[in-house]
Amino acid sequence: MAQPDGTRGRVLQVNVSAGGVPKRPVAEAWVDRLGLAGDAHHDDTEHGGPHRAVALYALEAIRRVQADGHPISPGSAGENLTTTGIELAALPVGTRLAIGERLVLELSKPDNPCKTIAANFTDGRFARISIATHPLDSRMYARVLTAGPVRPGDAIAILPPAPGSTAQLHELLDLIESVEQHEALLQWRAAREAGHAIHILDDGDLAAAAAPGLDHPAFNRAYGLRQLPDLVDRLTAFYRSAGTTGYLVAAEPPWPGAVAGPTYELLATHPAAVPTLPPPGGVAIRTFSDHDADRWLQAALEVPAEAFEPPMAPAVRRAFLEGLLATAAGHGSTIFLAEADGSPVGWARVFVRRGVALLGAAEVVPAWRSRGIHRALIAARARQAEAEGALHVVAQARDGSPSARNLAAMGLRPIWTRRDYPCAVEAALPAPR
Repeated sequence: MAQPDGTRGRVLQVNVSAGGVPKRPVAEAWVDRLGLAGDAHHDDTEHGGPHRAVALYALEAIRRVQADGHPISPGSAGENLTTTGIELAALPVGTRLAIGERLVLELSKPDNPCKTIAANFTDGRFARISIATHPLDSRMYARVLTAGPVRPGDAIAILPPAPGSTAQLHELLDLIESVEQHEALLQWRAAREAGHAIHILDDGDLAAAAAPGLDHPAFNRAYGLRQLPDLVDRLTAFYRSAGTTGYLVAAEPPWPGAVAGPTYELLATHPAAVPTLPPPGGVAIRTFSDHDADRWLQAALEVPAEAFEPPMAPAVRRAFLEGLLATAAGHGSTIFLAEADGSPVGWARVFVRRGVALLGAAEVVPAWRSRGIHRALIAARARQAEAEGALHVVAQARDGSPSARNLAAMGLRPIWTRRDYPCAVEAALPAPR
């Protein structure tokens, strides 16, 4: 059970390392936006960043794990602050911890264990401290609200979430972005297997593709900067190496003077909040099957390039559609067809993973627009999401676009705003640090 606001614990140990575990105790450390001074990570695309700046672990949890016969000890599981007197993992995300003279942290998410800490367990099963299996025994991550020093013995006061806290939103965005990146990687790999020259970066929370021959953001986009803005240099270096323009997905300029592309809204709701809506008269909606591929591809390729934002050249368009086909079976993806007299007049994809249903790649041929087909396709995909047990229906749409209006009319609400920031290889990009 979570302790009430105002409960006081204390810092037992302050731990840092140059990377890896164990982290060793120190007498004092300064803590700012990116964590403790003198601390680092070997796997910096899976740890660190402003939303995982500080890792905390309660002595109470350590003792329970020790009682099971495991050789864990303060600092050996990689936490920065070992605490006592507070059941940290019982506190909700968004809880603030006022520590010592100035430091204020905000719990941001559980710190999921990985093989790096396997030596702490007699059987190597690091899931012993997963919040999914032993909720009280998980480590926790925190972001830094107010920078300051931390020392062993510092008092810790539990405070309620700050007014307007975005901690729970960022926890949801972590989940959504992990699913977005998984879907993008499937699409990029399908394009590469089809013979396109495409370079792929798949490194923890960073995912990016660079395809000089497919000049479009769909094949030259980078994800991960919301969690890891400090690693922007790694992404710009990736596009320098590939010799092509990349599009970095971010809510804020990733470097001073960065020029923003179009603004996109990320919209979401629970599948049950999306109303059931039949297609207009004369139109039927059904799920896609293998025998639909040729005629669907032919109809899709006839949609003018100008219908897309930004426009898709024919070669890019074909690669994109073929990628949808290649990843439609056995990867959590379902394509819906809207037909009139047996001919495709619209189609839409839903990708379901980890309880998130991504609505994407929805199109209606120009002659059939403004008849309600798009909204009926949203409803069909929401029903599919419900059938697969999804808790979130999520879509991205350009701000003010017809797609954004249709999604809003079907109950999805904006939760986040972001842009594509182009980093052209010939432009003045930040030099690697």
